[in-house]
Amino acid sequence: EICLKHIFAKYCTPKVDQSVTPDNELLVPPPNAYFAEEDLQKWALATNGEPFSDETKEEVIEFFDVTDDNNLTFKGFMQLYQLQTENEEKETWKDLETHGFDKTLALVKS
Repeated sequence: EICLKHIFAKYCTPKVDQSVTPDNELLVPPPNAYFAEEDLQKWALATNGEPFSDETKEEVIEFFDVTDDNNLTFKGFMQLYQLQTENEEKETWKDLETHGFDKTLALVKS
């Protein structure tokens, strides 16, 4: 959960000032942070190399926890990763590695 909070904090709204965080220190999203559509697409691009399709965005809104404005909450982000991990654990490990974590879940690069 701490690793996913760090990843979420890198892209969420309101923004986390990463310039004041030392390298390899985990970020924490602010209370009530969310992924607006632009945040979601930046995260998808950084994680998968391409933004989500309209269909995938609609599925995120339909199946995971979102705000009244259809922005993905951290709870929804956790739900997304729970589902992915149950179905494709290797994909979750790949995502964690992409975002700088090693197999012991230590942040080795930001």
